Amino acid sequence: MTTATSSRASFAAPAGHYRFWQVARMEWIKLRSLRSTWWTLAITAAGAIGIAVAVGVGTKNASGDLTNNALAGISPGLLTMGVLGVLVMTGEYTSGSIRSTLAAIPNRPLLLAAKATVFGAVALAVGEVAAFIAFFAGDLTLPASIPGPSLGQPGVLRAVVLSGAGFCLIGLLGLGLGAIIRHSPAAIGVLVGGVYVGAQFVVALAHAAMGYIPVSIVANSLSTTRPMSCDDGPCPHLLSPWTGLGVLCLYAAVALGIGGWLLVRRDV
Repeated sequence: MTTATSSRASFAAPAGHYRFWQVARMEWIKLRSLRSTWWTLAITAAGAIGIAVAVGVGTKNASGDLTNNALAGISPGLLTMGVLGVLVMTGEYTSGSIRSTLAAIPNRPLLLAAKATVFGAVALAVGEVAAFIAFFAGDLTLPASIPGPSLGQPGVLRAVVLSGAGFCLIGLLGLGLGAIIRHSPAAIGVLVGGVYVGAQFVVALAHAAMGYIPVSIVANSLSTTRPMSCDDGPCPHLLSPWTGLGVLCLYAAVALGIGGWLLVRRDV
């Protein structure tokens, strides 16, 4: 009884007068209470690690970017993290609980900021764990004749850390799309179509745009330790790792900004 009373007391604030940390705690309880959250995060991390092992076993020579190879599983995991970001926002609209949430927390920018902070922190933590484990797993499964990369080599630690950050930023992009569209299938369709399928058409029409596609930024900028080599022609223009990180941050910020603006202007 004492524990329950203390827990309720921590939220003892009139409706509409919650502070950021209180709203963030509420969002954390919502996020962790969904079984699908943990299954999605586990599948994302397991996929990145499994692909790293497969790539490591299949490596035949040391001429490529072995760090980038070990982090190859990051790109598929971006899709699941982006979808989870969408569902974190649209799930409340689907269930109708958004009305109760907004009645308790009428400060809508505060609500979206708390959602983005909590989900972003979880996505970043899982992304970093997945990236580091994938790197070491890929390194350990390399053939004995191929020396694996180490975190002390130039660019390796940066590539691993920024790859983990890519999970967080794509997830926040999905969260922003969820706030803009509010409908789960439609928002997921825009995410998949725009970030994955549509991006391929853009690249086919304008090869120079490849470096600005979110998935390409993670795969070809954040997770690399050396410039791409193209034997069959000129390489596309790719962003440097830190520029790529900045562009991804901009994408996420724009999506969240538009989502926050629409959240304030709409009735629900």
